Amino acid sequence: MKRRSHYCGQVGKNDIDQTVRLCGWVSRARDHGGVIFIDLFDYTGLVQIVAHPEMNDFSLIERLTTHSVLCVEGLVQSRPEGTENKNLSSGSVEVAIQKVTWHNTAQALGYDVNDPKVTEAVRASNRVLDIRSDTMQKSLRFRAKMMAAMRSYLDHDQFLEVETPILTRPTPEGARDYIVPSRVHPGHAFALPQSPQQFKQMLMMAAIDRYYQFARCFRDEDLRADRQPEFTQLDIEMSFMSADEVCAWAEGLMKHVVQEMLDVALPTFPVMSYDDALLYHGTDAPNLANPVKFIPLDSVLKGCDFQVFSQPANDEGGRVAAIKLAGGCEKLSRKDLDGYTKQVMALGAKGLAYLKINDLSDLRAGISSPILKFLDDDTLKNLVNELQVEVGDVVFFGAGENRLVNLTLHALAKQLATDFDLFEPGLHFIWIRDFPMFERVDGTLHAVHHPFTAPEEDYQDLTQAKAQAYDLVLNGYELGGGSIRIADTKLQQEVFSLLGIDEAHAQQEFGHLLHTLTQGTPIHGGLAFGIDRVCMVLQGLDSIREVIAFPKTQTASCALTKAPGLVDDIQWQELSLKFKKVKSGG
Repeated sequence: MKRRSHYCGQVGKNDIDQTVRLCGWVSRARDHGGVIFIDLFDYTGLVQIVAHPEMNDFSLIERLTTHSVLCVEGLVQSRPEGTENKNLSSGSVEVAIQKVTWHNTAQALGYDVNDPKVTEAVRASNRVLDIRSDTMQKSLRFRAKMMAAMRSYLDHDQFLEVETPILTRPTPEGARDYIVPSRVHPGHAFALPQSPQQFKQMLMMAAIDRYYQFARCFRDEDLRADRQPEFTQLDIEMSFMSADEVCAWAEGLMKHVVQEMLDVALPTFPVMSYDDALLYHGTDAPNLANPVKFIPLDSVLKGCDFQVFSQPANDEGGRVAAIKLAGGCEKLSRKDLDGYTKQVMALGAKGLAYLKINDLSDLRAGISSPILKFLDDDTLKNLVNELQVEVGDVVFFGAGENRLVNLTLHALAKQLATDFDLFEPGLHFIWIRDFPMFERVDGTLHAVHHPFTAPEEDYQDLTQAKAQAYDLVLNGYELGGGSIRIADTKLQQEVFSLLGIDEAHAQQEFGHLLHTLTQGTPIHGGLAFGIDRVCMVLQGLDSIREVIAFPKTQTASCALTKAPGLVDDIQWQELSLKFKKVKSGG
């Protein structure tokens, strides 16, 4: 006999007067004068089952605890008039229990798994229970269906799924590697891959033509809400493709996924240059849903007497910009202004200058601001014209080093949009293009993407060249990015040299790639999408941990299994290593 004939959420009017067998967990039980009503659930939903005192196993039902596991057999019947639950797919019926098997008793939980007030710490340490919640069930099934939609699209487009090694060499990709010491090669170690970058390039050299993989990747870096030390990315590479062609293909993939998952048809994705993204949004991952944008003011303020503005406006590495909150005079209290000032100062700013536009007929009398006395009439008039303010607006300024202004004003623009519900609904995709090949940090060149990125074909000076790179951003989150790769050994060695990797070091670390480049390399490129992040943003969630079954905490540990764990001395000895024990602080 089948143990289960129906799933809980699938029982409905069509099953009335039929005997069904259900298996699931107890959500709650209610004793109504001897008759016990039980909400039984599985991943499809829940159904109400009813136990009467005359049934043989009623003594079992009386001892039920929340989340105990039951299998029941019973007759489907209509709920009494007035007791239907329109919020449930099974809300018009109930199941009168005839037989019950009590599989497992759950200890008292002490909380409701569907209560949004339950802290993340409690959820993390009771992750199995947390996954039973409606939110996690929905999220994990959304993720699986999304990946299936991606795989179907790729398979249909003649891509070949190839697995690449997990144990590999360290890679210079900007984050620390997770190191795996080798037992059979004392003093040597593998690294867990930050990405399959070099392997997918070599697959193109091996005439695979179109490759993909749902790759597990590992980065030992500081964590944020949208990052994890181990994560999944959809890794893609294609031969004989230009940057425009790769972007067009990837855009088609994302449109397919959104149509399948959300039933939304997307328009063509806009394109923005890297320079414009920083100029108007202060970030290379702009959120087009936020109407609060930067207003560049360098040209207006270069000649003003207020050095707090004029000095960075004239400095090649500095800038002055503003953001405007329409109607802010009525919306913002003094406490709000103090709070925003503290926010930007916590990020490194010295303060927060602002103008409150009360009247435009007399600028000197109609504008209130702590910095008003430092601005002459011409500067004030030029500012008002450039800002295009209206009565009631509040304008905030950022002045100083480029990075700091971008960081603080971007954070403030995001906070204003959050506080005053300014974000426009919908999915706002955008391609970011025209990245520089390199950026200089403390006098040293670093690759903006990675050292395998090809420059634009018409470059004159490689150090000033634009890269054939592209990032896809959705609502302020970088979903993924990629580039056309270097396909010439000489150019690859030149890039290594600019990055301070001499020929001997390059041969030691990348000799396999440099050698393969001499064996007939096609023009090739690709990109990778962060599966966890895509799933998070499409569902409108705030944390990447909501889309991963067993995530790590912000301390890169597992609250459930208590990983990472201690390794005993024998294992360290087998690896030819000694572990220096650190005394815990007291």
